[in-house]
Amino acid sequence: MSFNVHVLPAGPIQTNAYLLTAPGQGGAVLIDAPGDVWWDVEAILQKEKCTLTELWLTHGHWDHTQGGADVVRRTGAKVRAHSDDRTLIETPEVMNRFMGEDLGLEPVHVDFWVGQGDRFSSPVGEVEVRHVPGHCPGNVLFYFEKEKVVFVGDALFAGSIGRTDLPGGSMKQLDQSIRSQIYTLPDDTVVYPGHGPETTVGREKRSNPYVRA
Repeated sequence: MSFNVHVLPAGPIQTNAYLLTAPGQGGAVLIDAPGDVWWDVEAILQKEKCTLTELWLTHGHWDHTQGGADVVRRTGAKVRAHSDDRTLIETPEVMNRFMGEDLGLEPVHVDFWVGQGDRFSSPVGEVEVRHVPGHCPGNVLFYFEKEKVVFVGDALFAGSIGRTDLPGGSMKQLDQSIRSQIYTLPDDTVVYPGHGPETTVGREKRSNPYVRA
């Protein structure tokens, strides 16, 4: 693999952040930013002599964005996300209402809005974006074809799927997203979800009890 994948569970509900580093080239990308993840990120960047230049948000839910403003302040990283979650990311206090508490969230400024089929060069390689709504309107995945890895946010987990009972959620839409955007990837693609352990596309197609191919 042309980059290292560091799995960093953080925040109140142990949300997975993924720090991708290319030590030989000095580049790094962070996928999602749960609360207090920066301290783990900083230690790895120093050890591998890498600079974080980009933060990619798989979606706008609070547990994936809580540490985003802090990461951007400390690094100047440019943020990529899907515009369907713009309200959640830029005015996160709206989540207080459906969570029933003040989450103390800060807005995150998005520099680049991404969408279905986008392809671009990153500090760690070529990446494709696919839109996978259902858990959240703006949920996207980041797919590295060469490395055979995909980061799917809360669309799909090992043996499970994302919840659909929050505002903007839809079980029908999530089922369609998984079948058309995740299960169409090669079976040996490693899936890194927003919570829990990694899995593979083939394993979930065969055995996921919620969406089986």
